[in-house]
Amino acid sequence: MPIDEKRRKTAKAFVIVAIAIALISGIALGIALAATKNIQNQENFTEIQPALPTKLLDINGNLITEFSSDEKREMVSISEIPRHLIYAVITREDQDFFRHHGFTLRGFFRALWGKVTGRNLGGGSTITQQLAGTLYADRADISIRRKLVELWWAFQLERRLTKNEILEQYLNKMYLGSGTYGVESASKFYFGHSVREITLAESAMLVIQLSNPVIYSPLSHPNAAKLRQREVLNQMVDLGYATKKEADESFSDYWVNFDYTRINTSAYFMRDDKAPWFSEYARRQLEEMLYGNLDLYKDGFVVHTTLNLDYQLKADEYMRKGIIQGNESYRASSGSRLQIADSTYKPIVDMLSLAFNLDTMHGSDSQVRLNALSYYNKRLNTTIDAAAMLFGLDELKQATNSSYTGSKADAERNTVEGALITLENDTGYILALVGGSKYDGSNQYIRATQSQLMPGSSFKPLYYSAAIDSRKFTEASLIYDEPVVFYNENGTPYIPLNYKGEWKGTVLLWQALANSMNVPSLKILDGIGFDAAISRAASLLDIHDPDEITRTFPRVYPLGLGVIGVTPLKMARAFAVFANQGKEVTPLAIRQIEDRNGRIILDPEKELRIQQKKKGSDIQVVSPQNAYIMTDLLQGVIQAGTLAGATGSGTIFTYKDQKGQKYVIPAAGKTGTTQNWADDWTVGFTPYMTTAIWFGFDKAGNSLGVQNTGAIFVGPIWAGYMHDIHENLPPKQFSRPQTGLVEVTVCAKSGLLPTQACNEGLIRRTFLEGTEPTQYCDIHPYKQERDEFLLNRLESKSQQFGGNLKTIKGSDLPSLDLPKPDSAPSPAAQSTGSLLD
Repeated sequence: MPIDEKRRKTAKAFVIVAIAIALISGIALGIALAATKNIQNQENFTEIQPALPTKLLDINGNLITEFSSDEKREMVSISEIPRHLIYAVITREDQDFFRHHGFTLRGFFRALWGKVTGRNLGGGSTITQQLAGTLYADRADISIRRKLVELWWAFQLERRLTKNEILEQYLNKMYLGSGTYGVESASKFYFGHSVREITLAESAMLVIQLSNPVIYSPLSHPNAAKLRQREVLNQMVDLGYATKKEADESFSDYWVNFDYTRINTSAYFMRDDKAPWFSEYARRQLEEMLYGNLDLYKDGFVVHTTLNLDYQLKADEYMRKGIIQGNESYRASSGSRLQIADSTYKPIVDMLSLAFNLDTMHGSDSQVRLNALSYYNKRLNTTIDAAAMLFGLDELKQATNSSYTGSKADAERNTVEGALITLENDTGYILALVGGSKYDGSNQYIRATQSQLMPGSSFKPLYYSAAIDSRKFTEASLIYDEPVVFYNENGTPYIPLNYKGEWKGTVLLWQALANSMNVPSLKILDGIGFDAAISRAASLLDIHDPDEITRTFPRVYPLGLGVIGVTPLKMARAFAVFANQGKEVTPLAIRQIEDRNGRIILDPEKELRIQQKKKGSDIQVVSPQNAYIMTDLLQGVIQAGTLAGATGSGTIFTYKDQKGQKYVIPAAGKTGTTQNWADDWTVGFTPYMTTAIWFGFDKAGNSLGVQNTGAIFVGPIWAGYMHDIHENLPPKQFSRPQTGLVEVTVCAKSGLLPTQACNEGLIRRTFLEGTEPTQYCDIHPYKQERDEFLLNRLESKSQQFGGNLKTIKGSDLPSLDLPKPDSAPSPAAQSTGSLLD
């Protein structure tokens, strides 16, 4: 074949291939451009809606926190960014930035050569391409199509923006690890200060996060980060952006002051938050409410909540002190028990181990091992863990992690935790929420809303309410407090004990509740039956699913002592129903949600009120009359029961108005302490709000100590907190129904109508109409006195009528002139909201 012919065919083939490549490239580029969602509005392509955090506001419009999670972003002008950070970025990411127009072949081939040789020579994308990919493409998509889209937008950015504008957007938008976007938020996260104060070495550390913030994080992999940081500093010296002396001194200062013990947690957990437990509770609800295209962390919502930050501040203060007090008391009581064990039982164990050659039982050796392990966990493990990270000793790191795991399990068994929740009675607003000791990356369990805890005696009012409605029991029912055996439905016996094993004999129902007596309470439960008790408790706790009711309420007598699992939130809700005249109370955290433009997109409170209105009379969980009597009974706990000491019989809620006149806001409540003093409660309310407080352990098995009961430990905390949050509130009384109730003066001993012989005091109690006593006291020997009294009266009358006695019907007998009550009216009948002298 002639040479010319070969050349023509070769040229022809070359042209065909070139045309094919051009067609394929053109088609690919066309598809990429067509798929770009912003292409129809090219001239406005820079008008991008930036990702904005969601703001959480309290009930008064104060900022609680911001949710940005994976995009913790704070914008900063390029004029405020130190030059050495800009130089570090250019050195590491794009040394030709100020010379190219969005793309360089040099960078492309450098990255390609790095891939071939296995050396880290940087990426092939320019700063402009990286920004374009972040704004307009999915950088997780490793494909030619994504590269073409990225390249096209890079050209557009270079055409429309100045180099400084591109650089400013880049520094504010790029991801820098641990949930931070932009150099300002990243600087605060990694270094604890604004980017305006960033040092040369910190700049080098920050820019290496751009390539891989996982393997180069100084918090997770300090060794790898240190090497890469040194490389960047050396490059900056070579390019003339810093002197060797400046680089060396800054590098040395950085690592001399580096905190090796700090863990790598998300910036989400390091955000400014004035109520982190409530914020987390609200965040979980928001994630359920906002679905589809709505993004809680980027769309800039404004969430109006029910929280009162003033109340929250008080709650945090009281709970912090309470948790400290609880742990100190627990350690002291545990130490006392261990001391007794060491002095009494340890010598016996040592003697047995020596006598029978049982080395593993030898107390001295075991104690030495335990003490050594405790010392290591508390004093040495943190230092060794830091050394393991510093020198890359993976096996040692596994050992220290194991120690942390063991320490955490021990902490759950031996650390006193606490929870608090406050509800507004008529609205259900969650005004304050504390979920535990400290909210952080390792402690996010909201005990106030998630923990299924035993309420102890604070559960009793729930079935006392059913007892009142059964009309078998009243406030003045006489019950015997004595040792007794109850038999469960399966025939097993149950023998309850009172606190300290004391028995009071005959008591009235209101006294049994006020003083938290177990046997009288179980007699009430036995009197109304499990069905009535469980039905009422479930309604008050807002538990309606039959399976959940079966799981929650065992049909055994320990149920009456609160041996069930329930959250503090549900306990607060149950008591709030009493305070709200028996009407349903639905706890509410989020009132309204606005988008970034101020448009309301969700209105949970409005929807709730509409639903409640539709219920009509069904909104009553219990009748107003039942709620009032339960309030009356629970005021007895404050005035003469287990909360009398903590509240000064209610006088702690004494305030002054603007004229200096005193008034008392009435309060009602109940304490609770579970078996072995493992859980302590106080739940109580005023006409304004209800608060439930719990202290105990995350894992069962330990005791708070016999001196740490609901009345002694939790009661004063509840009382102090409730006193403080009621400051400056006007007087208010519990609402009393106009009908259906009767107040009667009764004998304080028998609960029946009094006689002249009732010398142990008279009291006024409240009854459902028709259940008030109609018989005279049968405890005191009054019959003979009554007969003598009547005979004297008749003799006097007969003398007036000439001594003729006639047969007199019972209805004709003169009424007795009874003494007036020598005690105060029943708690709910007092004018406790009126002004006092």
